[in-house]
Amino acid sequence: MPILINLDEVLQQREMKSKDLAEKIGITTANLSILKTGKAKAIRFSTLAAICETLDCQPGDILSYEPD
Repeated sequence: MPILINLDEVLQQREMKSKDLAEKIGITTANLSILKTGKAKAIRFSTLAAICETLDCQPGDILSYEPD
């Protein structure tokens, strides 16, 4: 898939664990894991906004595009 998820890197920079992020944005750790591994087919804008607000970042910090 040409969309890459850089959430692990941003979490590491912010010294935050996935479990803590999931609790703060109100999703399960399982759903966050699906997103982090790139297995998600979609992401709600409200979820993306909550992630960006919690991690103090922009969507482009989390998502990137690389053609196949």
